[in-house]
Amino acid sequence: MSVSVSALAPSSPWRRLVFGPSGFRAGWRLLLFLAIFYLLTTTRNAVIRRVGSLDSVGLYVFNQATRFLFCLIASALMGRLERMSIADYGLPWRQAFRLRFWQGMLIGFAALSVLLGVMRVAGVFHLGSLAISGADIWKWGAAYGLICLIIGFSEEFFYRGYVQFTAATGIGFWPAAILLSGYFGFSHIGRATETWLGALNAGVGGLVLCLFLKRTGNLWLPIGFHTTFNWAQIFFYGVATSGVTVPGRLFNSSFSGPAALSGGTVGPEGSWLCTLMLIGLAVAFAATFRGQGAKGPDSTRLEADRELPSGDERLS
Repeated sequence: MSVSVSALAPSSPWRRLVFGPSGFRAGWRLLLFLAIFYLLTTTRNAVIRRVGSLDSVGLYVFNQATRFLFCLIASALMGRLERMSIADYGLPWRQAFRLRFWQGMLIGFAALSVLLGVMRVAGVFHLGSLAISGADIWKWGAAYGLICLIIGFSEEFFYRGYVQFTAATGIGFWPAAILLSGYFGFSHIGRATETWLGALNAGVGGLVLCLFLKRTGNLWLPIGFHTTFNWAQIFFYGVATSGVTVPGRLFNSSFSGPAALSGGTVGPEGSWLCTLMLIGLAVAFAATFRGQGAKGPDSTRLEADRELPSGDERLS
């Protein structure tokens, strides 16, 4: 059985504004997703204001954890509408914490280690002595590992889950990746401890994570990378992350020299050496993972905004 494309075409300009050949256009689906997400977020914030019992660290972790939960809920509801699953949006649970995740963990730790090694050669990074010992190493290491894992899930699924997938169905994978990574970097600018170079590197890092997603087909490698890159900064090397340092770090690390190389108070993410590292990482990853990944999210079965041929061509 075949169906004429012209028979499926919207019958009025208003319908064409709302519907594509396969259903709601990507922009409307994104708005509905964000409406659900921000309704849940607003409710959470109202509860926090009423209770008000968390300290700043606890509040930050709670907000990250609930952001991931709210993204899951909103994605699941949109999946019912679109006949999709969470796996289609980048999180196939059957692959949870398997090879890709551990590859990401290894790459994340190695990338920061290489960056700090180059900074050490340049004379702007100094590892210093151990700051903690004994059982404290395991206690703080595990605590920050859990926190960084929550952040990895939250930021990856928020920026490169449903939103990246749906935007890609409308404008293509890389235009969506550029827009969302630009927003990810821009969101850092409002922080008092951040600089424009640190925000730029956050955006470039977002594009590298999109490359990981594109080449592997899901978010498990980006989540692993994000987790250990942050963990290595916050705990293992004990350096500032977007200008923030925390207690319980493993080493008393320090920086000196020009901020353009050392990152200044921002930490390594505020250095031009970090920019070069991210570019080099992208090139190395693209060469190593060439053709190994699944089709990118913009190649899946939901193509709501792709204009189909007109005339006598058929869908069969």
